[in-house]
Amino acid sequence: MAFAVLGLPLGVLGGVYAVAVLYAGALLSLTVLGLPFVAAALIGARGIGGLHRRLVGRLLGEQVAAPRPLARPSGVLARVRAVLTDPVAWRALLYLLLRLPLGALGFLAVVGLPLSSLWLAGFPLWVRLLEPGPRAVDWLDAAGPPVGLAVLAAVPAALRALSRANRALARALLGPVRSQQRVRELEQARATLLAENTDRLRQLERDLHDGTQAQLVALAITLSLADDALGDPEAAGVGVGTSAGAGARIGLGVDLGRLRTLVDRARGQTDDTITGLRRLTRGIHPVALDGGLAEALPGLTATSPVPVTLRLDLRERPAEVIERAVYFCAAELLTNVAKHSGARTAELTASAVDGRVRLTVRDDGRGGAGIGIGAGTGLAGLAERLAAVDGRLRVDSPPGGPTTVTAELPSRL
Repeated sequence: MAFAVLGLPLGVLGGVYAVAVLYAGALLSLTVLGLPFVAAALIGARGIGGLHRRLVGRLLGEQVAAPRPLARPSGVLARVRAVLTDPVAWRALLYLLLRLPLGALGFLAVVGLPLSSLWLAGFPLWVRLLEPGPRAVDWLDAAGPPVGLAVLAAVPAALRALSRANRALARALLGPVRSQQRVRELEQARATLLAENTDRLRQLERDLHDGTQAQLVALAITLSLADDALGDPEAAGVGVGTSAGAGARIGLGVDLGRLRTLVDRARGQTDDTITGLRRLTRGIHPVALDGGLAEALPGLTATSPVPVTLRLDLRERPAEVIERAVYFCAAELLTNVAKHSGARTAELTASAVDGRVRLTVRDDGRGGAGIGIGAGTGLAGLAERLAAVDGRLRVDSPPGGPTTVTAELPSRL
């Protein structure tokens, strides 16, 4: 309501400013003052647009991202050219023009409609006060009160509609242009991808150092003990004897129980090392993806603790990096279903059609999942990793369930 009240004076001021700039700029366009005047006016429009953007964020709750600062190249002519070709300034000027009718409609909705409803609801009384004397009751007296109440009831809906229109206008014209927004998204995705790869390399290094390397050292020690048991005559219980006419003969007696224990230990350590290496290599590139998602996803759902219904429509094979992102996304979503949802059943649907890949995981659990909690972890972290490959994650999880998580990615980058 406050935005609607302030909308009329701000809309009038902004509209007058925009009209004056365009009119004066057209008149001065044939003089040397034309371009400097328009450039200065566009800088002013940028500033006024910033004021409106903050106002929309504070009063309407629509947080519009601020556009990039105006470029400041060296040289007067270069700066004037940068201002005149600045799309943010021109879009702000267009916003001021369109804001005028919306401001008038908003003021009408918050002031004019309530006053009109008051007049209509009390129409029989106002008429008799203005025209003393006997007056017959006609259809206007009967229709006035219900029409007035209907107009009053329509005020909230009108305010909501105008608020949506103002938020949409601010999003379209006061934020960064699409190319700038795209560059910003790509920069954020690149930073996320680099940070994630750095973390993965550090984790891989720790796993190799603390896990596989330690297991290999233990295996080497065990094999050394077995070698000592075979080569040390005293430790192994070796007897040496000679017989006449037959030369020297060595009789070897080995502690078979100890040797068997060492060999069993070495075999177990070898199995543990192989398991650890498989786990590490699976995190780098799952072997199941060699045959594509059509072969990898069935194996993934088969290992889920929660029964999963699988539906595939993979008419084309995505790029390797996209397949890897979809595979890890499916693995993490199924892990979340098993750990947190309390679901009895789940459904995984994957499609690759017309250059787009869509992955949907639905469960009948308790719901309440969201992206905005704990940036960098859980669903928020998954959304950031998908953004690195130009993907999007949507979560529909009302309290009580069901939960539906959808990931959409391009087939090629």
